[in-house]
Amino acid sequence: MPTITVIIGAFQDGDSGGFTMGNIEALWSSAGLDTLRKSVVLSGTTALLGGLLGAVLAYLIVSLGPNSLLRRATLSVAGVLAQFGGVTLAFAWISLIGFSGLLTEALASWPGIDIYGSGWLYGLNGLIIVYTYFQVPLMVIVFTPALEGLRPQLREAAVSLGATTPQYWRMVGIPLLTPAFLGSVLLLFANAFAAYATAAILVSQGNPIVPLLIRSALTSEVLLGQQNLGFALATEMIVVVSIVMGLYALLLRRTSRWLR
Repeated sequence: MPTITVIIGAFQDGDSGGFTMGNIEALWSSAGLDTLRKSVVLSGTTALLGGLLGAVLAYLIVSLGPNSLLRRATLSVAGVLAQFGGVTLAFAWISLIGFSGLLTEALASWPGIDIYGSGWLYGLNGLIIVYTYFQVPLMVIVFTPALEGLRPQLREAAVSLGATTPQYWRMVGIPLLTPAFLGSVLLLFANAFAAYATAAILVSQGNPIVPLLIRSALTSEVLLGQQNLGFALATEMIVVVSIVMGLYALLLRRTSRWLR
């Protein structure tokens, strides 16, 4: 019902309630396209960074063995940090590297390094760093089963045929894991694309990403009567996330062919 309400509202006039394409056409304005571009850049960058770093960490975790205490502890911490977002995460980063943050003050005192700069934490660059923080543990959670699903018989067969460890990963392991990796990266993209609370706390001026532009359309005291534009922006997000999750489902189906 919420999805249907959003889609219907995207094609309604805010004053008369009649049918209109004006809200959809507004998405193609310079402001709408720029906001969508920045959202895609933010989501894509953090998905790639989180995917690469998380995949390496997942490999190290799996290599510890199924009965390792460190492995169980790391997976438990990853499960907690993957959900550590919103106001709490934003406050943690502000307290660390904000204008008067702990690390900011420490480095300013010695050796005299100014990491705050012009306030990059509160812009798109800051969002990339902060979002990557919860993307890495999420990647660990979703990619670890794929690594665990690699049949040991595959490695044994490769070794029996004279393959070295690099050859095994280049010719067998990586090709088999590629669909799972790409699917996990798409999941991370959707996760970052829809995130709102952390960005809402960090960014107080401007609307660099689509969720913040929706907030402005619904709550702005300057531009009144823009609620239906917010519905159009939300419909745009639904379309993007639906495409991403559709691709994720296709890759997941392909991966399941060889998982145990």
